[in-house]
Amino acid sequence: MKAPLITVDNLCMDFDGTKVLKNISFEIAEGEVLGIIGRSGAGKTVLMHLMRGIEQPPTSGRILYHVAACNGCEHLDVGSTAGKPCPHCGGILEPKEIDLWGEKDDNLRRRLMRRTAIMFQRTFALYGNDRVIENVLHSLDDIDYPEDQKINRAADLVDQVKLSHRMMHIARDLSGGEKQRVVLARQLAKEPFMLFADEPTGTLDPNTARLVHEMLKTAAQANNMAMIVTSHFSQVIEDVAVRAILLVDGKISKIGVPKQVIGEFMKGYDDTERFAHIELGEKVIVARDLIKRYISVDRGVVRAVNGTTFDVYTKEIFGIIGKSGAGKTTLSRIMAGIIEPTSGEINIRIGEDWVDMTKPGIEQRGRAKEYIGLLHQEYDLFPHRTVVDNLTDAIGLEFPKELAMRKAIVTLRMAGFSDEKSQEILDRLPGQLSEGERHRVALAQVLIREPRIVILDEPTGTMDPITKIDVKHSILHAREEMEETFVVVSHDMDFVRDICDRLALMRGGKIAQIGKTNDVLASLTEEERQVMSTPSA
Repeated sequence: MKAPLITVDNLCMDFDGTKVLKNISFEIAEGEVLGIIGRSGAGKTVLMHLMRGIEQPPTSGRILYHVAACNGCEHLDVGSTAGKPCPHCGGILEPKEIDLWGEKDDNLRRRLMRRTAIMFQRTFALYGNDRVIENVLHSLDDIDYPEDQKINRAADLVDQVKLSHRMMHIARDLSGGEKQRVVLARQLAKEPFMLFADEPTGTLDPNTARLVHEMLKTAAQANNMAMIVTSHFSQVIEDVAVRAILLVDGKISKIGVPKQVIGEFMKGYDDTERFAHIELGEKVIVARDLIKRYISVDRGVVRAVNGTTFDVYTKEIFGIIGKSGAGKTTLSRIMAGIIEPTSGEINIRIGEDWVDMTKPGIEQRGRAKEYIGLLHQEYDLFPHRTVVDNLTDAIGLEFPKELAMRKAIVTLRMAGFSDEKSQEILDRLPGQLSEGERHRVALAQVLIREPRIVILDEPTGTMDPITKIDVKHSILHAREEMEETFVVVSHDMDFVRDICDRLALMRGGKIAQIGKTNDVLASLTEEERQVMSTPSA
């Protein structure tokens, strides 16, 4: 058994009187990869942030790091190196126990945090206008890496994450998976003995996610680096971790080998509710020969949407699927009235009138946009406003206070929260919610405007399997109770199979096939299946 690196002792965390973490205790050994799994809101991200030393201190309890410190320079290493020479100055490393949040010596705490690194969920933390190699060089600058060795070290790190073929690309132009691998290279540049990976692949397609999982596992082994990886997808924990913790409502429910812990987690995976068959109404969206072209310096003329024709019916749940770059998001933004097509027709029925979405003005596109809700994949909430404020006056909806609370609770229920949870989170700030909870609040923010058409761009990207069921049910309930029409843009094959009446499959800006959901899914190529299959539970 390796020596312990971190001891978490009876850790508790409260937010405004609500206990988010309850008496958490465990150890992680040097070089160990520990997975933390749990539903959205279980407390995974809060625990990780406390262990990294960011945001605010715990309500009670301690986080102890068992390290070896050099008194001749600022180098810190894992505890098992105590008594050995310092690799930087030759001094002797001495054992040291650091109470992360109780440490009085700010310099010692700063030295400790320089030896840990974190990958946040959905935040790529890159210099967007700089090249890949330059991003890694910036990280080496931060640790004062020797100037004459810097270029070779940066190239080695880029190679380690298998991005040598993208070394000179501008960071903002990379795919999501490539960006996440650059983030990993930047963190490895700091030579940490502890890496925190918070839902590192939650927004990536499954094929890319598996690649990043392999990178994380390899990096931990190659650098003798301990790691904590949080996720609500069991595949992440199974791929990467050697031991796992299940968090349920802020408490450790089980700790042990990943397969057993995952088995306990998946006991809640149930989808027995049944919904009545819905008769679809009249056409509500009619698109003919839509084209959207862009001019790119690198690629010339890009036909993001290239001659698409389709109809959507009232109360229908219409899915648009395809690989990254197929044109899904561009088509959804045309439907939402955010961008104009280069040519073609798109009309949306509002009441008894057909509105031409290719024409600007309050009587045309402006009129229709009032009744179209769009939830972006990269949604945003007002960070310093409460949930109830985010659902009302922060977005320009002014209700009397009593009505605002009632309307917010009803809408949160439609977005997948229980009545009890809805009441509980009304006065919380977005930062006090999990990523999955924030996603559902953003969905509620769309629904509370009472749109007739709701466009959801990758609605399940950061949700655990059980929360996905809640959201699926909320969409089906909204369709039944409010006669909503939904357009779902997704690469989650299982989700669209469960929820969509019809699918449009996009390839290269065109609709390759349109029809009943199962028929379209049956026509996918093997490559498309790879990138559109949900991480297995």
